[in-house]
Amino acid sequence: MTQFERMLEVVTERRAEFEEKGHVPTDVIGEFKNAGIYRAGVPRRFGGDALPPAEFLRLVERISVVDGSAGWVASFGSSAIYLAALPLETQAELYADGPDVAFAGGLFPVQPAEPVEGGYRVSGRWKFASGCKGADVLGVGIKAGQDRAGRPLTAVLRPEQVEIAENWDVIGMRGTGSHDLVVDAAVVPEEWTFVRGGTPAVDEPLYRYPTVPYAAQVLAVVGLGVARAALDHVIAQGGRAGYTGAPKPAERATYRIAVGQAEAQLRSSRAFFYETTEEAWATVEAGDPATAEQASLLRLASAHLAKTSFDVTRAAYQLGGIAAIATGSPLERHLRDASVVPQHAFLQEGMYDGAGAVLMGVPPFPGYL
Repeated sequence: MTQFERMLEVVTERRAEFEEKGHVPTDVIGEFKNAGIYRAGVPRRFGGDALPPAEFLRLVERISVVDGSAGWVASFGSSAIYLAALPLETQAELYADGPDVAFAGGLFPVQPAEPVEGGYRVSGRWKFASGCKGADVLGVGIKAGQDRAGRPLTAVLRPEQVEIAENWDVIGMRGTGSHDLVVDAAVVPEEWTFVRGGTPAVDEPLYRYPTVPYAAQVLAVVGLGVARAALDHVIAQGGRAGYTGAPKPAERATYRIAVGQAEAQLRSSRAFFYETTEEAWATVEAGDPATAEQASLLRLASAHLAKTSFDVTRAAYQLGGIAAIATGSPLERHLRDASVVPQHAFLQEGMYDGAGAVLMGVPPFPGYL
């Protein structure tokens, strides 16, 4: 059994615990580390794997089939690509004890920071720090003057500098522990700040891949895994007897048609998603920057996958009949988890507008590219 397979077994055994506690416990984060999740985005020069995006996305997809919250937390193993914008000396210190470093961030709302000698004094409160309770380092968004592109900085802190305000109370992805972060006058050296999507200090192919589109991809693929699990469930349930003595689901044309349509929808959006990923990767691996069109297609494929995954999960829930409404039903949980993914700012339907603009050669809305 590989370390990854062992980790999947642990997630299977303990996914109800994630939901109950509202986070993935630290020892399970340790299993993620053993399976290579947190070294996947770390530069090879610091002992990481710097996996091609499609390889990492498939790992997150497999975890998400087992549990959406675990997949969501694991997806932030990609966040090391942000940290590649830190100075090389800072990265060497960050990875001094090895590349298996879990990073979590609550970047918004961006808070003003006071410039001090050598750095910034940081105070404020930030939202949606998924996986923060198991993180080795934490990032918060700060405004301290302007960088060259007018973008905010991310300040990197140690857990002892941050208070986690446990307020994650939601209908779906309950196990992600996406609490608020609170910081009170912590001084962060300038060399421990970076611009998300800024110029990386590392020259390896992964760090030429479009950063913000990748951040959308790792979340969209969670929805894909959840939808796969939901659809597999109703396929497996096709031979069950109903409560009323009616024909088994698999004997009904309406059930079979709905399953066939959902399968086609999910596989089609998945193929588009990975096709765009491989095309952009081939470009950056060859030493060229990804084009604006490629970056836009990554965003389009991600938003479309998130929407389609929710649609498929909802269709599976409806096929599940009355049994699906029970608390603790697999379909009930899949529906709740899948509903969260397209709510994320990176994956909302406005992305279709940005993609359409790029396709037609007009400027997309600010921040799209």
